[in-house]
Amino acid sequence: MSGVTIQGNILTPAGWLGGAISFGERIAGIDGAAVDPRQNGDDYVIPGFIDLHVHGGAGKDVMEGGDAIHTIARIHAQHGTTSLLATTMTAPPEDIDIALTAIGKAVRQRGKNEARVLGAHLEGPYINSGKLGAQPNFARAATLAEVQRLEAMAPLRVITVAPEIAGHLGLVRELANEGMRVQIGHTLGSYEDGVAALEHGAAGFTHLFNAMSGLHHREPGMVGAALAHAEYAELIPDLLHVHPGAIKTALRAIPRLYCVTDSTAATGMPDGEYMLGRHVVHKCMGGVRLPDGTLAGSTLTLDQALRNLVGLGLDLADASARVSTNAADYLGLQERGRLAPGAYADLVVLDRDLKLKAVYIEGERCDLNDA
Repeated sequence: MSGVTIQGNILTPAGWLGGAISFGERIAGIDGAAVDPRQNGDDYVIPGFIDLHVHGGAGKDVMEGGDAIHTIARIHAQHGTTSLLATTMTAPPEDIDIALTAIGKAVRQRGKNEARVLGAHLEGPYINSGKLGAQPNFARAATLAEVQRLEAMAPLRVITVAPEIAGHLGLVRELANEGMRVQIGHTLGSYEDGVAALEHGAAGFTHLFNAMSGLHHREPGMVGAALAHAEYAELIPDLLHVHPGAIKTALRAIPRLYCVTDSTAATGMPDGEYMLGRHVVHKCMGGVRLPDGTLAGSTLTLDQALRNLVGLGLDLADASARVSTNAADYLGLQERGRLAPGAYADLVVLDRDLKLKAVYIEGERCDLNDA
């Protein structure tokens, strides 16, 4: 691949530099001087976005299997996401097998204009049937043998578990020892259950505040466990799933909070009916809901998430970390989520209004108009 050089305000691990970044598949070098990007009218060059919770987009759902994941990876790339985790739904075993088989193939081969699929986020079926949210009711207890069988189909980088289910606390430690990031989610567990899960190796929380026991001053619940003890948690900043005040609370409490879209097939599509696993969902008025009104994922993209965070008062460097670097660090990916020599050339170029001008994935420029 021939080299590319871009000029602008470049966000590096050491701060903003005004200058040039050169790259092929990986970043070759960054030359420039320290700059205040607020005073320099050039474009912003920041790390590509990393989304660890993606169900769908462009009319396609991860649970369809087949080529659906490629369509999903393309639509998210057009919004600056350079790598992602394809996320499953709670479903019968045969449905999960179909999805993971397709995810495994996508991990091995990235298509043109597609975000890199890093693996799977298994969001269920190991959740509490009393806190399904928009998940179909196929919840069940987990066994290590079953998870290992699924891991053979596709890398399970993140797995959501309700720790209060009998047998799950010990399993959390076993899965963590196998290198998986175990998240607490879709849970009726107490504060004490959350603390115990963290002590057993749980690393984060799935869509913080949503589908978990809430905070009360005498019963802190799972939200209280996260706010008091978590280093990492994911959160959906579409300003619909979580009130801005609650987002600000989480930002103050959880050092490495990162943002996800929890996006569905309705992302990038007009209002209407779409599938979310085995559920029919409805997109209208900017949200996605089940027929009873329950929120069912989102239509958020991470470029909009970034703008929402800046709108809440975060500076651009902090907002960038929340949609990229923190997620990379959570998965232990030192070659992504940062602009530094030797890292993959995953980057986005933004204008002064934080609108996308260009996206590069492993050094290749993405066609932002690719259908």
